[in-house]
Amino acid sequence: FIQDVHFSLAVTPWEEVGWKALAINLSDIAAMGGVPRYAVVSLALPETTEVEDITILYRGMIELAEQTGVAIVGGDTSSAAQLMINITVLGSTQDEKENILTRSGARAGDKIAVTGYLGAASAGWEILRGKPRIKAKATATLKEAFLHPFPRIAEGQLLLKQGIRTAIDISDGLCSDLGHICRASRLGARIEVDRIPVHPEVRANFSNRALELALSGGEDYELLFTGRAEVVNRIRGLTPCPITIVGEMTADKRGQVTLVDSRGSPFELSKGGWEHFRKTQN
Repeated sequence: FIQDVHFSLAVTPWEEVGWKALAINLSDIAAMGGVPRYAVVSLALPETTEVEDITILYRGMIELAEQTGVAIVGGDTSSAAQLMINITVLGSTQDEKENILTRSGARAGDKIAVTGYLGAASAGWEILRGKPRIKAKATATLKEAFLHPFPRIAEGQLLLKQGIRTAIDISDGLCSDLGHICRASRLGARIEVDRIPVHPEVRANFSNRALELALSGGEDYELLFTGRAEVVNRIRGLTPCPITIVGEMTADKRGQVTLVDSRGSPFELSKGGWEHFRKTQN
């Protein structure tokens, strides 16, 4: 988690940097349906870093660790030209069967589904950069989505318990991350763009870019998973978290994600995923 690559201290307070650095690693455990247990934190710090700033950084990590039952058990520090945070989260399976969610278990005909809403984090980043200016309530909601993602740990565990075998967290954007499942499972994917659960504040305030942000914005850290329709529908009734079916895995076009509109016609999207360096530097 590198300064000016994955985050910018110009717009991200130290406490939020700490929270998010841990959150994105916990999200990897969530995407496997696992139980996070311990975290080891290593910091590379510029010589000009204030002790108070590091205390605040850890405050953000500790707050999330307490909420998710994770113990921060050690780490290391070193010097560097810019701040780098390396966190290793250790977790376990839910039971002795040692089952986990993987990227390679999708089957042709599986429905593709996502938790929650998409696009809020990248919209929040746009606002933090000063564009566009929107109403205060929407600004706060979207900034929060970018600065304080909460990993879908409980949802990942539920998916695994209910028989889902394939999932990934949405870090680089739905299209990009779904591509990983396609390649690992040697299948294609067909997404109906009208079904994408765009966050309401994104739809209201970024109308001309809402779909782009939802499909390729990244950093939402929702779970993208595949399964039979009846299993997905059963899961919907077992969690307050919104679950939306957005498409289907296909036997053709292996390794490719195809977007279609409501008429089934091909739909082109200008961007294919999150580009960290470009994102922080523009």
